[in-house]
Amino acid sequence: MGLMDTIKGIFGKAKEEAAELGEKAAPFVDKAQETAKETMSKVKEETADLTEKASELGEKAKEGAKGAWEKVEDRVDDLREGAGAAKETMSAAAADAKEAAGGVAEEAKEAASAAAADAKEAVSETVEDVKDTTT
Repeated sequence: MGLMDTIKGIFGKAKEEAAELGEKAAPFVDKAQETAKETMSKVKEETADLTEKASELGEKAKEGAKGAWEKVEDRVDDLREGAGAAKETMSAAAADAKEAAGGVAEEAKEAASAAAADAKEAVSETVEDVKDTTT
């Protein structure tokens, strides 16, 4: 039974030493828990502030994007209106050009006819002059 008493003595001593170490470590554990609570509290505060700031920045970005989109839409509308006006102007210019070209072509035709008649008359006169000189 001596062995059993020795083992009980060793385990009893280990148990007592563990209890003493637990008592000595308790203030450190309490301090660590307290520090962790304070840290978590600070983290929550900072997170709340950052969340609020991020939310404000998100709103500002959203408003800025909305304003930019509205400006783009306005500009696109202006361009569409301008394109419609340009198309009408081009159509009118094309019609005017066609009309003017028709008038110029008619004048050119008349001038060519007159020139051809003058040339025919001049040729006829020359032929008559040649006939008169040869006969």
